Amino acid sequence: MVLAGPDVELLQSVLQKLGFYTYNIDGVFGPRLLNSVKYFQSQFGLSPDGVVGPTTWNALFPYINGYTTYTIKSGDTLYTLSSTFNTSLSRILMANPQISNPNRLSVGEKIIIPFGNVVTTNVSYTYNLFMMNLSALKKIYPFITLGSIGNSVMGKAIPYAKIGNGSKEVFYSAAIHANEWITAPLLMKFLENLALAYTNNSSIYNFNARELLNQVSIYLVPMANPDGVDLVTGALKESSSYYQSAKQISENYPNIKFPTGWKANINGVDLNLQFPAGWEDAKRIKFEQGFTTPAPRDFVGDGPLSQPESLALYNFTLQHNFRLVIAYHTQGQEIYWQFQNYTPQESLYIGNTFSQVSGYELADTPYNSSFAGYKDWFIQDYRRPGFTIEAGIGNNPLPITQFNEIYNDNIGILVIGAVL
Repeated sequence: MVLAGPDVELLQSVLQKLGFYTYNIDGVFGPRLLNSVKYFQSQFGLSPDGVVGPTTWNALFPYINGYTTYTIKSGDTLYTLSSTFNTSLSRILMANPQISNPNRLSVGEKIIIPFGNVVTTNVSYTYNLFMMNLSALKKIYPFITLGSIGNSVMGKAIPYAKIGNGSKEVFYSAAIHANEWITAPLLMKFLENLALAYTNNSSIYNFNARELLNQVSIYLVPMANPDGVDLVTGALKESSSYYQSAKQISENYPNIKFPTGWKANINGVDLNLQFPAGWEDAKRIKFEQGFTTPAPRDFVGDGPLSQPESLALYNFTLQHNFRLVIAYHTQGQEIYWQFQNYTPQESLYIGNTFSQVSGYELADTPYNSSFAGYKDWFIQDYRRPGFTIEAGIGNNPLPITQFNEIYNDNIGILVIGAVL
């Protein structure tokens, strides 16, 4: 049984959603959670032993994933099923494009029935949870396209999601810094809400989702640094050689708290200082600050694009014709929009619009952080609008309790970024 950590947070979250657990989510498997697990097991016909093994997880997964697989029985109709599962006919039909006639269901046929939300926004957002959420969204909304831009140092796939079929392409990335992982569920919840609005033929931020997605293709890389995210969230176990290597790197920088102060990839390279846009300037500045070796933050690496994650973002961008890019970071509630003299004139207008809809300040990038970032390289090489959004306020990693505020502040940016 897992006694502490992000898996326990997820367990508490889903039991809380179902009404079996009424306490705070703290990631600790204590007596209250044990009793909640036993209650859940007894109500679902399982042995109430409090052991959260495969059988209990399998019973929980539909409520984590927001859908169930159902086998059609004699007398079933989509209308009765939508009522039974408290969902909509449009959601069932969207999840099952093979159903050509809703009035003629085949007994024994297995269908997907979506009935809840997918993206979990009240727990530490690990790579495993991220992948579960992506898989569930693809099941419920098959019009979402999934792929991989490459792999991390540890060999994890770095997924992208595409929604929309328009000729205009925009690109949003997040969690390139490990302890800024809250930006990953931000993009994932946006993806889910946009897909739901498309399914319902409704609006998102006052724009009709179907009209929007007929005009634009939105590409998302919600977790650009999966190894680092797992280190910070506690999903990477202390017994791992990668964890021990990171800890050893961190010991050379005792003023940076470990692992919560970790921004870099698992090699100790800051991925947002890896792009060929003033990389030598970034190296000079960061070396002067003392970051001359692999570090929890601010080490530029041995050269631009020397890390697989930054190279993957670079190559993915080269393969597309992005009209605009947004790179999500935390924190400060600021919008950075310039790179030296390369910034196109329209960037100021778009940046001011982003500022108006979010309440964030349109700001100049601090000099010591103004080189070798992803948006810097994009602006330099493409002469198109690129933005870094510093979401939220406080000390990284921001608490997940800020999520709703961050989402509400940024939904306008995410939608309008695809419109302008």
